[in-house]
Order: sequence, then C-alpha cells, then structure tokens
Amino acid sequence: MSDTGEWLSQERLAGLRAICDTVVPSIQRDDDPHGFWALASTDVGADQALIAMLGGMPAPDRDGLLGLVDGLVAQGIVTASPISRETLLSRTALLGPMAAVGVNALTGLIRLLTYAVPDAAGQNPFWRQFGYPGPNTAPSQDPKPIAPLVPEDGATIEADVVVVGSGSGGGVIAGVLATQGLKVVVLEAGGYFDESDFNQLELWGYQNLYWRGGPTSSADLNISLMAGAALGGGSTVNWTNCLRTRPWVRAEWTREHGLEGVNGPEFDGHLDAISGRIEVNGECSELNGPNQRIVDGAEALGWSVESIERNADRRTYTPDNAGSMGFGDISGSKLGTMKTYLQDAFDAGADIIVRCHADTVLVEDGRAAGVAASCLDPATGATTRVTVRAPKVVVAAGSLESPALLLRSGIGGPAVGHHLRLHPCTAVSAVYADEQKAWWGAPMTAAIDEFDHPENGYGFLIEAPHYSIGTSAALLPFTTAQEHKAAMSLMRDTSSTISLTRDHGHGRVTIDADGEAVVTYAVTDPVDIENIYRGVEVQVRMHHAAGALRISGLAAGLPTWRWGDDLEDFIGALRQIPITYGGWSLFSAHQMGSCRMGADPQISVADPRGELHDTPGVWIGDASAFPTSSGTNPMISTMALAHRTAEAIASSVRPGA
Repeated sequence: MSDTGEWLSQERLAGLRAICDTVVPSIQRDDDPHGFWALASTDVGADQALIAMLGGMPAPDRDGLLGLVDGLVAQGIVTASPISRETLLSRTALLGPMAAVGVNALTGLIRLLTYAVPDAAGQNPFWRQFGYPGPNTAPSQDPKPIAPLVPEDGATIEADVVVVGSGSGGGVIAGVLATQGLKVVVLEAGGYFDESDFNQLELWGYQNLYWRGGPTSSADLNISLMAGAALGGGSTVNWTNCLRTRPWVRAEWTREHGLEGVNGPEFDGHLDAISGRIEVNGECSELNGPNQRIVDGAEALGWSVESIERNADRRTYTPDNAGSMGFGDISGSKLGTMKTYLQDAFDAGADIIVRCHADTVLVEDGRAAGVAASCLDPATGATTRVTVRAPKVVVAAGSLESPALLLRSGIGGPAVGHHLRLHPCTAVSAVYADEQKAWWGAPMTAAIDEFDHPENGYGFLIEAPHYSIGTSAALLPFTTAQEHKAAMSLMRDTSSTISLTRDHGHGRVTIDADGEAVVTYAVTDPVDIENIYRGVEVQVRMHHAAGALRISGLAAGLPTWRWGDDLEDFIGALRQIPITYGGWSLFSAHQMGSCRMGADPQISVADPRGELHDTPGVWIGDASAFPTSSGTNPMISTMALAHRTAEAIASSVRPGA
C-alpha cells in the first residue's frame, strides 16, 4: 500500500468525506426503527475504507479518481449544502463519457464500502434494516490439505504436463492426469483460500477471489465481468449450479464443429463421471425467498420451472448464509475442484504453485516445451521467475486470460480471442409484502426453463443471483440520495432475478501493450437483442404474477412499476432502453469460447479434441474451448469437456501414441 501522505492532503480528505456523505447521507425521519435513515456513509467508516482502497490501487487508477475529487473540491463540494452537493455530482457526470465513468465508479465504490464493510464486531449497522444477520460461522481451524510449492527464483521444474489454471477445466485435467501417474505441475495466478480464510464479506471476497478485484467493465463499458481468480477458479466462487449441457447444444457442437462423441453416450459418461466426483445432488436445494418467487410466478403463468441440483456436501452443508457463497463458502461444503480434482492431483504427487502468472508458452521446433512464469514469493513479496519444462501444456486460465496467454506467446492461429461468449445478463428486482431472506439458502435452486430452447436453440433462463447487499447498492444507477436510500430501505423485502441469455453473437479478447487482456463486447446480434428484451419482459411478468408490489429494472434511471400502474406500458418502456452503456446494465459471470475447438483452423483455435491446430502439445482445457455458448451455467459442461480432453492427452503420451 502506498503512503497516504504522498497523495492525501487535508483538502482531499475533506473532499472524500463530503462525497461519501453526499452519496449516502444522514436523513432525519420520524419512522426509522433501525436507524437506517439517520446513518451516513462516514458513520460506518466508509471514508476510511475508501482511503485504504485508494492506497492499494495502481497509481494511474488512484490518480484518476483523485483528479475527480480535486475537481469537486474546487467547485465547493466541501462547504455546499446537501442539495448542491448532489447537483455537483450530477452535473459532473454530464460532462462527458469519461466523467460519467469516473462519477459512477466513485459513487459505486462508496456504496459498496458503506453497506458491505463490517465493524470490529463483524456487523454493519445498516444490516439491521435488511434483516441480514451477517456471517455466523466461525472459520475452520483444520489445517489446509494442500501445500503449494514455493519455487526458488530461477528454478526449472521438469514435468510431463503443466496446467495453467486450476478452475473447472484445469483442475479436472490435473486430477485425471496425475492419478494416471503423470508428473503434473499446476500454475494458478490467484491465491489459496478455503473455509479457514473465508468470511463471506464482499470486499474481502472481491479482493482475494476475483479477477482484477471484482466486477470489471469491458473496455467498451458495455458489460461488467466477474471471474474467479483463486485456487479452484470459478468453482470456488460460483453458485453451485450443476445444470448439464443441453442436448441441442451438444448436437450443435458435434454437427457444426466436429466434436465427435459429444452428442452421444460417450459424453454422457464424462458428465456422469464429473457429477459423481463432485457429488451433484438435489438434497441441498431449498427455496429461499427469491427462488420461491420464481416457482410461484412460473406456476401462476403455466411456465416450466426446474429444480437445480448442486455440488454440495450433504454432511456439512447448511443454508445459513449460503446465499453469499460467491464470496467463499464458509461451511466448506462446496465441492469445487479445489476439494476434489485438485486434491486428487496433490495427493497423487502434483506440484501446485499459487500466485504464479504464466507469461508465455514455450515452443521449440513448433511443439510445446513448457511455460515461463512469474511467481510471487509469499515470504518476501518479491517476484521470482520460474520455468516449467513439459512436452504437454494445458491452457486453462479462463476465457479472458487463456487467449491473452496464447497471444503473448504468438501461437493459436487467427481465431485466438474471437468468438467470446458471455451469457449477458439483465437484472430485475421486485419488492414484496414480506421478508424474502435472500441471504438464507443457496442461490439458484430453481430456474424458469420455459424459454431456453426456441426453434433456433438460442434462448434464456430465469434464475436468482446470490446475496450481495453492497454490490446491489453499488450497481444502482446514480440518482438522488433520497431515492437511493428509499430503494435500499426496501431490500429486506426484495427479490432479484436475472435473465441468462445464450448469446448468438460474440465479443473479443485482445491484449494491450503490456500483454494484458482487453475485452470488448457489444450486443448487436438481432437474436441476442430480442432475447435480452424478452428476458426482461419475462422477469417482469414473473414477479407480477408472484405478487410483487413494485418492480424495477437495473437500467439507467432505475425504471419502476408500482402497484396500480399499467404493466404493459411499463414493459413497453423497458424495451425502449438501449442495450449498451448508459442503458441496460449487463453482467457476465460466464466467459466462454475465446479459444474454441473446431475442425476449421481459420475459425477455431484447437482441434475437436482440444489440441492447438498450429502447435502440437498445447491443449485448451477450460470454457474458452466451447465452440458456442452453452446456454446454462457452464461449470458441468466445462468439467465434462475437460475430462474428455484429459483422456485425449493421456492417450497422446502413452507408448506408441
């Protein structure tokens, strides 16, 4: 962390505090039983948390936000009246796209810190209004079962296979190959955390478990991205949704992209093997408020709804606080790759190196030769250089980082980074007459599947997201403080849903001058445009049928229907909001297809087994290998494809292969 004395003057400190209490101010009301309205952002220490965050930011990012603060201070925000302060923020956001981005980033960060950061006793006074008890499970005292290797600077490690990434794909491949007797090395860019570390707090979760520290906008600002970045990858932070690959998707992958066996019993075997190892079951899928509302609305409208099985350990699972498992499962019941396939790999002798960034894939005589990587020494904080020599390299760093690694390495062919699919999601929230307890019970235990298989195979699912009160506050469009507090005051009785769209169009991953991934994604495909608007409509009708008193779309201006308003007019107005930055807020927790498999080297990166067309010995082992989007939460599909690819790799190293 930087020395705050270098950049935090008294004027800036006063400005930061004034902005915090402009975004979430104290408002006096007679009816305030929980003290919610009277609390201001600085009352819960959000200003100090903001200073700490700014201190940990890269200097260019910090300087950009501080420049915004300086501009507001120069306009008198410190001494202005509350109404004038709001006006200053609003007018600044209208100065241009970059000003709007800066204001939204700063105000969103303040809201996140205000509602998400607990006090020394582990509570936040705002939580009383929401009926949220806070995390209530003590950290595990058991020793961690995996001991990561800490290599010396300049070390060269010999292996049969080096796997870059430890998520749903890389973890499976490492486990399968290591248990077959191959020497495996796993490189994971994130850290190693389990229930002895997890606290289910949003800020800690984002900082330690997510790519680039949490929700990150695409370069064109059209969509917010969330991806796991810790040992176990996405399977450590996902919501344990175990929907299998749909039959029509499997048929498409075989028919149009040459993935033989995916549309038949062979792939069923891979799906079954995965489901057995991670103990997929339907016994830990109780319905909390939001999921019950999905069932209620679907049944009232005659729509199909399915119960979702989950990879939860029946012996340790508890619904208490399960709604926030995306910030680390404190019960320890989530059976992701960290607890299954990676443990298998470690027990079989694999070396697992965390906080290790794969810089380039090494290629000699046109074939894979290993990986050059940069690791963080946990004792000194210094960067060490490590080389893993191996004739087989599995690229499984996720659909944002796998193409970046190939591009830095100059391999993969013309399709690298193209065909990025994201399952763009919209969100709709609704207020009901009673408490919803979205924090209790797992997220995504029911899904409306009525619309997931239209004639062209590209539809959408309606599901419930996990509980994240700070994130919800941060994502609310910038409005007046009164409107913001009014919306937040209703969170106890609020249920939210998302529409997960199987995207037909696609985006792209490139790299910048430093070799870092750059993501662009614009919704221009007519199929996707219609499905996104239709998904919004279905969410609204579902909430209405379930008895909602008011319904809001997460879009510019927070458009809201209230009981007695014309529902059709409201739906029509939602269809007029553009699907781009400044219109509908889009989110993606599913990244797929940027290094896809296929028969044609011009439009795919790897062959139908997963090996690069242009570089033998390099294999794609994660969701970036998907020929198209899966249309379902992709964990099971990723793991099954990785299991299939692991068998192909094993066959290629056997004598005579």
